Amino acid sequence: MRVAIAGGHGQIALRLAKVLSQRGDEVVALIRNPDHRDDVTQAGADPAVVDLEHASEEDVAQAIAGSDAAVFSAGAGPGSGSARKETMDYGGAVKLIAAAKQAGVGRYVIVSSMGANPDAQGDDTFSVYLRAKGRADDAVRASGLDWTVVRPGGLTNDSGTGRVRLGENISHGQVPRDDVAAVLTAVLDSPNTIGRTMDLISGDTPVAEAVAAI
Repeated sequence: MRVAIAGGHGQIALRLAKVLSQRGDEVVALIRNPDHRDDVTQAGADPAVVDLEHASEEDVAQAIAGSDAAVFSAGAGPGSGSARKETMDYGGAVKLIAAAKQAGVGRYVIVSSMGANPDAQGDDTFSVYLRAKGRADDAVRASGLDWTVVRPGGLTNDSGTGRVRLGENISHGQVPRDDVAAVLTAVLDSPNTIGRTMDLISGDTPVAEAVAAI
């Protein structure tokens, strides 16, 4: 399988690239900063320097051409203002949808956020972020692609346990990035997750079992 990851230098993306490449999959990592090439190469991915925020749909489509799946793991990141939440967390996801259609990539998995809601109230940056993520999720669901929305809780750098809780409308919790990458890998392998939205936190069920039960 060949997987294109948008936001390829992100912490989840690097973990996902490592897991996929170590089992023999091909990975192309879309990165904005050419200085990050070595990091993604060390994770086992083929770097493609494409600024998702400003690149044309055609350039993004060219970067992901030949892939079996696209994973949107990009985002404005902590410390960014409200404007970039709109252009990256929403706009980037929509651009990747258009590029996937243009390139003939039918599978699309988006890393969202627990609490994402296009109608989230408030003018603070976090509320803007939740609205942008919620709108992105809605766009993915309406895309016509074989989509899955994964909504992790609070992210940690703790070592993964390989055990999670997956489902709809789960109460807030935390989850190691290692386990998010493991779930994304399993989701890419699991047709039963197509057309599903799932919250993700740490739990007691092995990843493979949790994903199979969705």
